[in-house]
Amino acid sequence: MSWKPSRFAALTSSLLLAVGAALFGAGQAAAAARADFGYVALGDSVLLRPRRRQLRRRERQLQAHHPRLPGPVGRRPSPQSFSFTACSGARTNDVLAGQLAPLNSGTDLVSITIGGNDAGFSDVMTTCVLQSESTCISRVNQAKAYVDSTLPGRLDQVYSAIDSRSPGAHVVVLGYPRFYKLNGTCTTGLTEGERAAINAAADHLNAAIAKRAADHGFTFASVAGAFTGHEICSGSAWLHSVNWLNIAESYHPTAAGQSGGYLPAFTNAA
Repeated sequence: MSWKPSRFAALTSSLLLAVGAALFGAGQAAAAARADFGYVALGDSVLLRPRRRQLRRRERQLQAHHPRLPGPVGRRPSPQSFSFTACSGARTNDVLAGQLAPLNSGTDLVSITIGGNDAGFSDVMTTCVLQSESTCISRVNQAKAYVDSTLPGRLDQVYSAIDSRSPGAHVVVLGYPRFYKLNGTCTTGLTEGERAAINAAADHLNAAIAKRAADHGFTFASVAGAFTGHEICSGSAWLHSVNWLNIAESYHPTAAGQSGGYLPAFTNAA
């Protein structure tokens, strides 16, 4: 066979057309994937909406809540649909009763942090701040017993409900930080024994959540490492300490904790 210029040009043109069609098709598929990409954020007050005054300034809004940060989510495209149903003080039954409506078969990504309020986090902290060390540690141990006996079943209900509504979604379960740097800068407040007990309870809670997440095929994203060096009493805290003027803010992540702690953990796992 002789390779005439006209024949070679025709063959080359055909190949280019084929490649172009393939790339165009891939581009359409990628565009469709981006257009269809949906993300739902569930859970408790780790995912608090920014305050109303923060909504007036985009920069502060983005710092205040890690799922609202712009751009791609880890290795995934920017979500075209985003639903936020997380709320302050939420427990597992609140997720089941009022947060799951946005989930559907087209949901691609779900994030959730839940379990701390079920275990009595608020009451533990109130007890430890206001009462004796022995009473504090006793209350911490009660919370740990609940984590062992009751919380796994409650988490199973939530995780099964998510999987039932969105069976194809990638689910990222975020954990909780340790609250205190031991032998840190704090000279008043809780004793070192109380701080150590609370930190141990956070680890205990995280281990239980991670186990249930793994059993459901979900991804657990720990934030404990990211917050190391940024606990209360560290001198560079990413957590609010007790605030009697705004008690709901106490022990929740600051803007730096969201952007430097939770956001990297979430995007790396997503």
